[in-house]
Amino acid sequence: MPSFDIVSKIDTQTLDNAINNAKKEILNRYDFSTSKSSIDLDKKNNQLQIITEDDMRLKAITDAIISRFVKQNLNPQALDFDKPFYAVTGNMIKKEIQVKEGIDKELAKKIIKKIKDSNLKVQASIMDDQVRVQGKKIDDLQSVIATCRGENFGQPLQFINMRN
Repeated sequence: MPSFDIVSKIDTQTLDNAINNAKKEILNRYDFSTSKSSIDLDKKNNQLQIITEDDMRLKAITDAIISRFVKQNLNPQALDFDKPFYAVTGNMIKKEIQVKEGIDKELAKKIIKKIKDSNLKVQASIMDDQVRVQGKKIDDLQSVIATCRGENFGQPLQFINMRN
């Protein structure tokens, strides 16, 4: 029975390259010449930590990160900007940005509901941090992929392991 998996993953090397390029861009900007701003990527927790002086510089840094994501063909929807920034010491502020990876249960339920609403003859099931879709016809599976691509789930999705 043909099947494929829906996952949400980010290539760690490409992510690292995008963050390093954003660091270089920030260091070379004139308005950051006297700044003590820093961008750190915690690869273990998939989290970015930005430390800077004010919210204007914070906005410039996040814009640089987003532009580098786009240039590296990474989807900026993988960044979770929901956490507010907070003061660290003196006049420095810190913001933590989570890099979303994997499909959580709530998102998997939304994906499965969307697939069932499409009235295609396929079966979708949750497997850890991915969704497996099975069907009798490959055309139905390709229709599911088109349906999922057309919907915005707030997280980048990849379609892998197409098996016949």
